[in-house]
Amino acid sequence: MITLRASIAARLVLGYGVLGTASIVLVSAVFYHGTVGVLDRDIDGRIVAQSDRLLTHAAGQAHGALLAEVRRQLDDGIDSDREIFELLAADGRPLAGNLGAWPAAAARIDRGDRGDGATLLSTVVTRDGRPAPARLYLRPLDGGGVLVVGRDLSEQEAVRGVIWRALLAGAGVSLLLTVAGALLFRRLVERRLGAIRRTAAHIEAGDLSSRIPVSGRDEFALLGRDINRMLDRIELLMDGIRHVSNAIAHDLRTPLGRVRSKLDDALRHQATVPGLSCAAHDAIEDIDDLIRLFERLLQIAEAESGMRSRLFERLDLGHIATDIGEMYEASAEDGGVSLTVDAPEHLYVDGDRNLLASAVASLLDNAIKYAGSGHAIHVRAGLFHGGLASIAVHDNGPGIPQAERAKVTQRFYRGDDSRHLPGNGLGLAIVSATALAHGGELLLEDGAPGLVARILLPLAPSS
Repeated sequence: MITLRASIAARLVLGYGVLGTASIVLVSAVFYHGTVGVLDRDIDGRIVAQSDRLLTHAAGQAHGALLAEVRRQLDDGIDSDREIFELLAADGRPLAGNLGAWPAAAARIDRGDRGDGATLLSTVVTRDGRPAPARLYLRPLDGGGVLVVGRDLSEQEAVRGVIWRALLAGAGVSLLLTVAGALLFRRLVERRLGAIRRTAAHIEAGDLSSRIPVSGRDEFALLGRDINRMLDRIELLMDGIRHVSNAIAHDLRTPLGRVRSKLDDALRHQATVPGLSCAAHDAIEDIDDLIRLFERLLQIAEAESGMRSRLFERLDLGHIATDIGEMYEASAEDGGVSLTVDAPEHLYVDGDRNLLASAVASLLDNAIKYAGSGHAIHVRAGLFHGGLASIAVHDNGPGIPQAERAKVTQRFYRGDDSRHLPGNGLGLAIVSATALAHGGELLLEDGAPGLVARILLPLAPSS
């Protein structure tokens, strides 16, 4: 059982939750600064401008002119519920204004001295017998006294409260959606990973046919397809191993029994030097046949394992076909078979020369052996449809029945018509394994008459 601390899904949920919370805080801060901050700066600009207009209007006149202007502003009925004016004498005595009380000791100065002694501050004032938050601008006057211009912030505080509540509500909803989305993401990840783990458990229990259910085209689907292809390959190899084991147990019993029988018979009935020598010679030949059998099995295993892929080089498939054709000319002539080769140059593939040459040789050897005297064999290299390189061996002999073509590439399989001929049923299995090791395939087609055994290989990329 995976703990939450060890679960990568849980860590992703936590990471996305932290990231979502940080994003919400950042967005809220920007929004708050862009709304409330703008309102605060707008209020400061208004009261400073209003104070400048009052002083400009009363410039060069006595305090009486300024006092009259303050009273006019209070009586004009424009924005009177929010405007604040107060004119203080040099001794602090109020001369005119609409402040009931101003607790200066409780004032919090937000901006210091502006250079002319003026100060902007936020405080709580008393207006119409009730306390109210206010923003004030204190402007010292020449000859003593202070002009106070301000604004009641009750409406702004209400707006600020609405914005805070909206931000908190939005942040709460966003956080819930983030957590819900993260939990949903975790559930989806665990479900997809759970399918992979269940398939692995079935395979561990011995069910090699189990596969990961795949849907969609996301990363998990691609991973599932890759794993399923790997499992297909593993199942194929395991089936091949079981088939080889059964075939070896069956096919080796006869030659080993024959060797034992010959040696036993020689010891019992021919206990002479010539008789024992002849029996030993026959036993050595039979053992050599078994050694060659095991060598061919190892050749198949080496091709299927991909061990030789690191030895791949750029090869001209036409040259390989020509060389093998020339090597088999004498054997074909001795068997009464006509052999022709049509192999153009510059047909390049990437591969192992020895493996490909051995595969072509196996096809030619089979064609000469099964076609029989009086028949013809044609070896042709060239391009095949689909942009593949092809090397084909076509004989006009008896061919292979359609029902058996899928079986003859299995190890040790031999058709009824070929059991009287020498061989062990590994030739086409080696050719098929070699083609697969090079990213290609072996095709067996009806030659009408005869058989066309075609090795298809991907062309080498142009350099």
